[in-house]
Amino acid sequence: MDLKDIAAVSGKSGLYKVLKPTRNGVILESIDEQKTKFIANANTRVSLLKEISIYTDGKEASVPLEDVFSRIFEKYGKTIDVSGKSSPAELQKFVESVVPDYDKEKVYQSDMKKLVVWYTTISTYFPERFTAASSSESASAETSEVKEEAEPVKAAKPKAKAAKEKVTDKEEKEAKPKAKTAKKA
Repeated sequence: MDLKDIAAVSGKSGLYKVLKPTRNGVILESIDEQKTKFIANANTRVSLLKEISIYTDGKEASVPLEDVFSRIFEKYGKTIDVSGKSSPAELQKFVESVVPDYDKEKVYQSDMKKLVVWYTTISTYFPERFTAASSSESASAETSEVKEEAEPVKAAKPKAKAAKEKVTDKEEKEAKPKAKTAKKA
């Protein structure tokens, strides 16, 4: 399950799986035991987790939620010791441990609670998401190394093809008159 398939709905608690679009909105299913479905119409504010990020003070203006979840998984694993009902100091300490340069003025306590609740929900109902993410990160690192090695070879191939095409064009031109003379004789 990718974060582009999971949404948060303004005014509703929990996370929702995006099932399919309709004429008037999108069909969502809650990610919990009840699996309730409803249609979020155009007036409902639906935010995909893929598009959410946390403000930072650093060079980059924000860190995508996907990266934050990966950092939490690397540091704490599937279970974390804080919850949405933890004290503000505990939540702040937790977020600082994961994103040390988060913007303390723009990231509110409610945002920290959502982060913890969302991570707990996803790790509970989609644990493969984090194991797949860690394996895909290592695979992407390996493929980037392979691509770096393969790039010079790829650059040489088009030149070789161009040289072959030139040769074949010349050969065709030379072969055509010979063929014509052979037919006449």
